[in-house]
Amino acid sequence: MLRKILFALAVVLAILIIFVATRPPGYRVSRSATISAPPSAVFEQVNDLQKWKAWSPWEKMDPNMKQTYEGPQSGTGASSSWVGNNQVGEGRMTITESRPNELVKFKLDFIKPFAGTSTAEFTFKPEGNQTVVTWSMSGENNFIGKAVHVFVDCDKMIGGNFEQGVSGMKSVVEGERK
Repeated sequence: MLRKILFALAVVLAILIIFVATRPPGYRVSRSATISAPPSAVFEQVNDLQKWKAWSPWEKMDPNMKQTYEGPQSGTGASSSWVGNNQVGEGRMTITESRPNELVKFKLDFIKPFAGTSTAEFTFKPEGNQTVVTWSMSGENNFIGKAVHVFVDCDKMIGGNFEQGVSGMKSVVEGERK
């Protein structure tokens, strides 16, 4: 009887390993908002990391989060490190590419609660007197990451935060324009 149970467990484990191994290696989360302002006004909110305090959803999750800034105040090379509660964790983001009114790209290094590296970017597309801003994050998963994503949907986990962020940015930018 014990052999049958151990055999059944081995079969289930093998099926789980094969299933996880066949999962896609990458992930991508993306959210957009249309803001009644030119791309330059929206770009400024992202390109200057200290302006994130006004609209970032993680600022609201942990008002006591400790942040430090290094490099230039804005643009390529600007970086921010943070240490916060269990909702915001610990990490560092660095602007790796900045094209005025078009794109700001970041390298995200997460330390806690899970170590990992991702790429985030904001794009700004003019539409008449408005700008469509899109915030996205993508990365690659190792086997453990694939296993976690079988049970935790990255889009559901982060997507709501991105929605709050672009909505907060919309409020800030449109509020400044009035």
